[in-house]
Amino acid sequence: MAALRVCYQTMEFDNVDIHVRTLRDNQEFSDDDGIAESLGISSATWPLFGIIWPSGQVLAHLMFDYKIAGKRILEVGCGIALSSLVLNHRHADITATDYHPEAGAFLQKNSDLNGGKNIPFVRTGWEDKNSGLGKFDLIIGSDLLYERGHSIMLSEFIDKHANPHCEIIIIDPGRSHHASFSKQMVSRGYSHQQSRPEHIEYLKAPLPKGQILRYQR
Repeated sequence: MAALRVCYQTMEFDNVDIHVRTLRDNQEFSDDDGIAESLGISSATWPLFGIIWPSGQVLAHLMFDYKIAGKRILEVGCGIALSSLVLNHRHADITATDYHPEAGAFLQKNSDLNGGKNIPFVRTGWEDKNSGLGKFDLIIGSDLLYERGHSIMLSEFIDKHANPHCEIIIIDPGRSHHASFSKQMVSRGYSHQQSRPEHIEYLKAPLPKGQILRYQR
């Protein structure tokens, strides 16, 4: 694999530091064996998993003090998995998934950087039939709805892995597909609420159209 340029950052959550190894920027690319290409991941989209995006920061800060006792938690489309790292610090029962072939290796490295236990990771797509993930009480994700077809695919994936009583939290930066996703979730029997993120002074830039999407059944 061609050498990737990475950087190390420390994300602050009150008095807790979470250390992360990310790609240096969104121009990095390495797919010598064509694995990502075979999965339909282009050179343009390849680096997106390896950057900490504002929506991911909002989700991680929300998870820092969220009620998690007794809940089995799934992070969907985790990318660098900042929220999973925060939850792992809190000794949560957290599993992470992503379609990208390098996401698991970055998650392992970042778990080691923070001295935490290994976070279970499954590389799976939303249309995969047998991921082996099982069911969850809380399903979370950030900035997942960036293509038209994602509303149906994601809602079906979530419904497949949601316990009869389940909470879902998706942070959306204001993309145009979140309304159709909410319609899909409501049609599957989930209640729906949404609100604007508050107290986001930790972001370098505002999230003017950002929404916290919440679903429950």
